[in-house]
Amino acid sequence: MHITAEISYYPLVDGYDQPVFELLELLEEHPQLRVEPGTMSTLIAGEYDAVMLLLSQSMKTLMANYPSVFNLKIANACEVK
Repeated sequence: MHITAEISYYPLVDGYDQPVFELLELLEEHPQLRVEPGTMSTLIAGEYDAVMLLLSQSMKTLMANYPSVFNLKIANACEVK
């Protein structure tokens, strides 16, 4: 099943740009997924298992290093074109 996820990341630290760049690097490492960074959120599209694994691993990595808030939307009816 193909899904699209929208993720917004709010690191609760001074110098918040560094953790945001770390998230983008983690997301863009996956060649099988489509990643479209935006101003306030990033879209990730691909097969369900691959998207969910990438989200889980990326969020866990950042939460281990920074106090974090993530906002996610996941749909199987809103395809990124």
